[in-house]
Amino acid sequence: MIIFLFYLLQMTKHAWDNYVRFAWGKNELRPISKRGHAGSIFGAASLGATIVDGLDTLYIMGLHDEFKQGRDWIQNNLNFDDLNIDLSVFETNIRYVGGLLTCYALTGDVMFRDKADYIAKKLLPAFQTPTGIPNALINLKTGASKNYAWASGGASILSEFGTLHLEFTYLSDVTGNPVYREKVDNIRSVIQNMDKPKGLYPNYLNPKTGKWGQHHMSMGALGDSFYEYLLKAWIQSAKQDHEAREMYDSAMDAAINHMLQYSNGGLIYFSDLKFDRLEHKMDHLACFSGGLLALGATTLRNAMSTRHMEIAKGLTNTCHESYIRTNTKLGPESFKFTDAVEAKAVRTNDKYYLLRPEVIESYFYMWRLTKDQKYRDWGWEAVQALEKHCRTPTGYSGLKNVYQDEPVKDDVQQSFFLAETLKYLYLLFSDDSLMSLDEWVYNTEAHPLPIKGINPYYREHQV
Repeated sequence: MIIFLFYLLQMTKHAWDNYVRFAWGKNELRPISKRGHAGSIFGAASLGATIVDGLDTLYIMGLHDEFKQGRDWIQNNLNFDDLNIDLSVFETNIRYVGGLLTCYALTGDVMFRDKADYIAKKLLPAFQTPTGIPNALINLKTGASKNYAWASGGASILSEFGTLHLEFTYLSDVTGNPVYREKVDNIRSVIQNMDKPKGLYPNYLNPKTGKWGQHHMSMGALGDSFYEYLLKAWIQSAKQDHEAREMYDSAMDAAINHMLQYSNGGLIYFSDLKFDRLEHKMDHLACFSGGLLALGATTLRNAMSTRHMEIAKGLTNTCHESYIRTNTKLGPESFKFTDAVEAKAVRTNDKYYLLRPEVIESYFYMWRLTKDQKYRDWGWEAVQALEKHCRTPTGYSGLKNVYQDEPVKDDVQQSFFLAETLKYLYLLFSDDSLMSLDEWVYNTEAHPLPIKGINPYYREHQV
């Protein structure tokens, strides 16, 4: 395993060193253009997304010189003041607040805690809605917030407002400021008290009226990490947050009953559900669900554990099939199941690969929880495909069409490539004791947060 870990270390250094060389302080690297990526989700402002997102990966891999380089930039340059731009509350939370809190847990350096607190405070005005369900976008200068124009009737998005709990709860505990926990507890209360059609959670919720938007349910985009945080909030609480676990179990039962499908060729997948009509497709984003169901099945033994583990294996296998059925052996953004095709993208704008981590994330969980060698083998297949098709002399790039032998590169090294893809690959080949699942729970950006009462790195605020 040492040789695999060394190889992944070198991949990470290649990605980081070229970001430093060509895009330092910018959000992301354009490796072919050799400049910063102004079109990132954080816009043209130099907010160092790759630094904050990738920093705990550097620390975990023992790249301490690079870690110090990033830490010093954060201390001296990370500034959200007077920025007249709209930022995603969700993305800012999972990447910045989550990344900074992990670095605080790992090091005890209060600069990281204080920066996380400073950024999270900037997000709080988004919660000033009639229900307390936050809007999606916040203007850092004015504090004005709004939802995406395309979202159903001005609604907030399930995967966004449902993916704040881990970071905000931990932030309250390390700062002693209860406001963050109060905000996410209120979100929990609102959705817990709503009627769920067939026990399912629609992707849209209007923050003014407190009513669901259009009935579109998904384990992929717009839904995904909401379900993840129900299970992980329970784990983070050392299994004391029983409400979270009950909500997770009920949600999974409903999703399995109404959305889980089998293809003609025997592949298992979560379809989307739109107005009671199944859409026989699965997003790359939904490929985290294999790892999620396995984690749920092993952390609490109940009547559903055996079935959930079998489904987890099946989903992870399907996502692996979506990779190996392409010319590049890297999976598309979304893939369909019809009489003619299985686990394959049909539309041109579904055939791209953005250096996404979700399939490898499930390999990581499945390896740690089952010890079946095939998950490491599949991970190594992905490493070889990344090296062959995504590596450039100056970093890594996504691909525009995974079904071509020589795909065009999209010229973006996403911040989550360092935060998630490379981290999960490294942990897949590492010893179980490194960032153990018994002591850490990973946020949806793969930033490990300590489990309360179990992990001494929790560093709860002392009055």
